[in-house]
Amino acid sequence: MDKIQLQSTITCPNCGFQKLETMPTDACQFFYECESCRQLLRPRAGDCCVYCSYGDVPCPPIQQSGRNLSCCSD
Repeated sequence: MDKIQLQSTITCPNCGFQKLETMPTDACQFFYECESCRQLLRPRAGDCCVYCSYGDVPCPPIQQSGRNLSCCSD
C-alpha cells in the first residue's frame, strides 16, 4: 500500500485561488472558506468532503479505501 498523503492543494472553483492544506485524518471536512474570495465551499454531490471535491489529493480515508467507498458511511 502506498503511503497516505496528508496534504492537498485546494482550488477554489469560484476564483481559482489555491492553497496547500493539511487534511484531517479523523474526520471529513464538509466546509472550507476560500482565503481569497471568502466563498464557503461544500463537497460536490457524491463526494464526502471538500478535499475529494476541490483538492488535488483525496482525503486519507478515501486514499485508504481506493476511492471505492465513502469515508463517512459505515
